[in-house]
Amino acid sequence: MNINISNQLRFFGILIVALTFTFLTNNFLNFWADWPGVNTFFANLGWFGFNQLQSPLEGSSLVQAWIQLLSYFLIIFLSMAYVLLTSNKKLMQDSKTLSSLSAYIIRASFWIVLLVGLVDMVLSFLRVEGFLVPLLGKDLGIALVRPIFRGTYVHFPIMLISLIIAYFTRTLGFLWLAVLVVVAEFQIVLARFIFSYEQTFMGDLVRFWYGSLFLFASSYALIHEGHVRVDVLYTNFSKRAKAWSNFLGTLLLGIPICWTVLLRGMWCKQCIINAPLTSFETSMSGYGMYVKYLMAGFLAIYALTMLIQFVSYFLSNSSILFEEAEDKNLKSSNTIQSTIQS
Repeated sequence: MNINISNQLRFFGILIVALTFTFLTNNFLNFWADWPGVNTFFANLGWFGFNQLQSPLEGSSLVQAWIQLLSYFLIIFLSMAYVLLTSNKKLMQDSKTLSSLSAYIIRASFWIVLLVGLVDMVLSFLRVEGFLVPLLGKDLGIALVRPIFRGTYVHFPIMLISLIIAYFTRTLGFLWLAVLVVVAEFQIVLARFIFSYEQTFMGDLVRFWYGSLFLFASSYALIHEGHVRVDVLYTNFSKRAKAWSNFLGTLLLGIPICWTVLLRGMWCKQCIINAPLTSFETSMSGYGMYVKYLMAGFLAIYALTMLIQFVSYFLSNSSILFEEAEDKNLKSSNTIQSTIQS
């Protein structure tokens, strides 16, 4: 077996994850910071079938487009450099690192939906009951009614705090989130049938937490083999046959599906993930929570964490197929040499 196969597989897996983060970074620059984007750069040059721009890029816009294009080449170089500098690293080690990264993103997302949900519910309650202005003052009370203000100055700081909390905690909190969904639904029942009180934000909180529970737990379930398998042949496969099945499945189905979700949802500003996020979209009910745009972001988190976990799965099964076989051959060779020498 070629001794470099393991590093080639490591490079392939790490590059997929790195390019995904580069794509997401450029997506932010395109639609939040108004950078031109790589596709606009290609259109500026008339490459790859893009219709040439009527107003060519120039000045800072041209520099920004070059930076975005070169970022992809830079990430390829950095991925290759990482693999070469850690050539003795095992596939399983990188697999565990990627699983840890996926788990961190999920932990941070859990704290985000928990804290944002609670804070936004309180603000929505105060707004419905007319307490925002008396408690917080006219200017701030009116500002908090605007989705862009609440998202920028309330939700985003909470997200940063959640990233810090997730770094210092190790629990994923799915059990707690499931309990909170039940509690949120239970308080609707109590308020409706005992106190005859019901508001839109109460149902929004349930949907917000339930949607996050369903989508964020997917990669966690994949880590622990928790997804339901329709086993017709797989159960009776040998260890290597199962590894080949998982290897090809992640390569041909899992990773492409995640990339399809990201590309379809984030290729343009009007796409189904970008459009709600960039406009801070809220529900049409009027007095609900201001978290609908975040629920669109759940799809991006789902695709990102599943892709990272699929790559981890790809590397762990590659280890079974290639590194374990290599180790067995090496042990057999050493045993034969020892026998000959003795």
